[in-house]
Amino acid sequence: MHRLDAPRLVLRWAACTAALALTACAHAPLPPPVQSALAQAHLGPEHLAAWVAEVGHEGSPLWTHRADAAVSPASLMKLVTTSAALELLGPGYTWRTTVTYGGPVHDGVLDGSLHLRGQGDPLLVVERLWLLLSRVRGEGVREIRGDIVLDRSAFDVPPEDPGAFDGEPLRPYNVQPDALLINFKSLALTLRPDPARGVAVVTHAPALAGVQVPQEVPLDPGECGDWRRLLEADFSNPLQVRLAGRYRAGCGERTWPIAYADPGSYNARVITALWQALGGRLAGQVRDGPSPAGVAPAFEVVSPPLADVVRDQNKFSNNVMAQQLFLTLGWVRRGRGTPEIAREVVTEQLRTHAGCRTGPLQLDTGSGRSRTERITARCLAAVLDAAWASPWMPELLASLPVAGQDTAGYALSAAGQAHLKTGSLRDVAALAGIVHAPGGRRYVVVALINHPQAATAPARAVLDAVLGWVLARPGASD
Repeated sequence: MHRLDAPRLVLRWAACTAALALTACAHAPLPPPVQSALAQAHLGPEHLAAWVAEVGHEGSPLWTHRADAAVSPASLMKLVTTSAALELLGPGYTWRTTVTYGGPVHDGVLDGSLHLRGQGDPLLVVERLWLLLSRVRGEGVREIRGDIVLDRSAFDVPPEDPGAFDGEPLRPYNVQPDALLINFKSLALTLRPDPARGVAVVTHAPALAGVQVPQEVPLDPGECGDWRRLLEADFSNPLQVRLAGRYRAGCGERTWPIAYADPGSYNARVITALWQALGGRLAGQVRDGPSPAGVAPAFEVVSPPLADVVRDQNKFSNNVMAQQLFLTLGWVRRGRGTPEIAREVVTEQLRTHAGCRTGPLQLDTGSGRSRTERITARCLAAVLDAAWASPWMPELLASLPVAGQDTAGYALSAAGQAHLKTGSLRDVAALAGIVHAPGGRRYVVVALINHPQAATAPARAVLDAVLGWVLARPGASD
């Protein structure tokens, strides 16, 4: 393609404001601001995929670039899982964790086992588990003669090395999904300086039966710096957290969330500690097993509604919650919460959108925590356009971060004027969502960069240039 000078490029883009020229604009060259940002980032046009269209005008995009190329979406895949869940389950869907007594209760003693059956609740945090066990105590059970049995059969997920994705097994985002996911199987260390004693006080939550954590570490008067490295933490022994270093006073109070090193024992340790703290006694152990057939649950604990869950999931880009939701779709729609079934369900839902009926598509975890997931910019735009026309549009929009407010370092040119999901991997930078232009016009915007340097600030500036062009183009404020 011959090189166009800047005035001709501007004239060509200005011509795109005419309604009859919209389709032609889909094949126009890169907008000058985007072209300039790519050059400054030392990226070629082949590393960008994009789609821009006014909402409700999917068939007449303002501009597309490599829109049918199969690209890695990173966390933009959460948009796909979220929209499928809102459509197939409804915004009011809830997860239920059932509690069944495996025997009679006399004089405060359960003569049998206590059974907890999970359905994939993504928000069964320790506070809600405490309420569940408190209700058991409130119903008069102070001693369990049998076991506490955990039914996790709703999901069937093959074991995975937690460090296989990026070599960071202790990162909470690498926790595997679980039908009875308690507190994201994570431990939070909080450090608070106590200058008078020359130490930093260490607390942790939740309590884990049999696990020891130091109560304090020496305090260093210096600036904060890389405080995690300076702690010289060793989590290799699941029963003994070691902090051999020091904590800097300049850090103030900090909290460090960590995926527990032995996830298979996590549920048992949390439940044992909570039950003991409530004054309960347990003759047996906490173990996995099926719920008793033909026995009605004593009660059930209900999760927050799906609309609340996806807001937490997308605002904080929580991979584990997205995987819980992904598997839930397989379990609810087909009776099996497996990755394979979930992929089938979500793929079928995607193929109902005009922009997704053909073209490359490969699902994996449904969260973006994947090296193999692939989708096109056209398909992501179709998902957003269909969502805008749906009854659950407010729930999806409310779940997306507000540009420049919930998204640090991203989308500054559209601060306060867009709801955008961002995505980042070591070789992916991406954003997609709804841009609210002056004058009441709204645009579906999708832009993805796949390149080894995608994580750099100059690469992210390319995405920002796309947003800036959308808001500055002639007619955006008409």
